[in-house]
Amino acid sequence: MTSVAEQLGYDDTATLVIITADQLGFSYATNEGVREALANGAATSASLMVPAPWARAASAAHRGQDVGVSLTLNAEHDLYRWGPITHAPSLLDGEGGFPRTPTDLWDHADVDEVRRECRAQLERAILWGFDVSHLSSHLDAAVLRPEFFDVVLELALDYRLALRLPSPDVEATAGFPFRRLAAEEGIVIPDRVVAVGADALVAVVDALEPGITEIVIRPAIDTPELRAAADDAAPRCADLVAVCAPALRDALARREATRVAWRDLRAAQRSR
Repeated sequence: MTSVAEQLGYDDTATLVIITADQLGFSYATNEGVREALANGAATSASLMVPAPWARAASAAHRGQDVGVSLTLNAEHDLYRWGPITHAPSLLDGEGGFPRTPTDLWDHADVDEVRRECRAQLERAILWGFDVSHLSSHLDAAVLRPEFFDVVLELALDYRLALRLPSPDVEATAGFPFRRLAAEEGIVIPDRVVAVGADALVAVVDALEPGITEIVIRPAIDTPELRAAADDAAPRCADLVAVCAPALRDALARREATRVAWRDLRAAQRSR
């Protein structure tokens, strides 16, 4: 089977990395952090949470950039809430927003409502002017259950989009071969995905293996809004500092790693 690196035109021994600034739309602070990470940091791509409160504002500032849609069916913060953009009673918790955990979602979500909601999120991002590069799933909630994974796979096929899926070691826990199923349908996916904090970012780059690795960060600027909304505000701000630091670019050069973007994966998939 042709490797992902070869599909992108590289030798299969090449070390390639996507650095994704995640959770665009989460807050004003995140929108600004993502903008800085793309403009002055090492980030190559971003992903948008369409139902989140600042998603519409993100469309004005980030249109034209490499942005995917993070299909969102959870609102994990205790006091900072959002919910579905469609009529989807089964996707609500007792407080009127998305469930806080994937387990709670899985306990009562109706598959047809998940299908309508995910498709609406993707179509709204397109309506806002985004040239969507890929799909992912917030908290992996829509890809770790077979019936919901089918919804995501259907969207990736319908819109010819590359797809973030958890790394191979997660398949055993999920209990079904989601990566193989996607590959059999011709969907391009990175070889592995690493969600990492700022303190480990350079070490992860130093340890990169051949193939394509996606590194997921959540950059944000420090604002009172962010500190009030999220109990993990400090790590988000640290991510922004780390992705813009010379130490990260030095590590990429030391490892001879080539940065690529989600659009490159989408182009490879569509060229077949």
